[in-house]
Amino acid sequence: MLALLPGFFTGLSLIVAIGAQNAFVLRQGLTKQHVLLVAIICSVIDALLIILGVAGLGAVIGSLPWLLEVIRWFGVAYLTWFGINSVRSALRQQSLLASDLPTANRSKVIATALALSLLNPHVYLDTVILLGSISNQFGPDRWFFAGGAITASSVWFTSLGFGAKAASRFMANPKFWKILDFTIAAVMFSLALTLSVYKFSNT
Repeated sequence: MLALLPGFFTGLSLIVAIGAQNAFVLRQGLTKQHVLLVAIICSVIDALLIILGVAGLGAVIGSLPWLLEVIRWFGVAYLTWFGINSVRSALRQQSLLASDLPTANRSKVIATALALSLLNPHVYLDTVILLGSISNQFGPDRWFFAGGAITASSVWFTSLGFGAKAASRFMANPKFWKILDFTIAAVMFSLALTLSVYKFSNT
């Protein structure tokens, strides 16, 4: 428990901030489309990255700064594209009653969840490098630390997705969706800008 609980709260503190992943999970929860699938994808990716970090991949990535640079500019491009689409969606929407919502394409949802999970260098910094480094402080109990962090990720994404469903009654108000889409766009653009100027060497 001395390693499990710190792992849980450390992992939770790193993922509760508003970001691309959380914004996407929230939107899927509000539309009640492929919520469990998105939560599973985000949770599994986090779990795999945490395991890799605890196993030592963080040290390898830290010695290859060019790799983070490649991921950085893929992330900047994708987040910018996602933000533009969110703005277009906010300007286009007239009504969003549940009966009016088109069914989200399963393949597109999977691709978006994967992209938002893997094309953000901060995901690697938080899971692989930061959590991997902290886990070493627990010596042979580092895998319990990893288990706590993985549990936190699963609990968060599941709660965010299905908790959002409880607020879906607001979806009948077009203003709600305009505000949400503009907020998501702002998050995506700010993340893209942050990534473009972030100095990984200072991490």
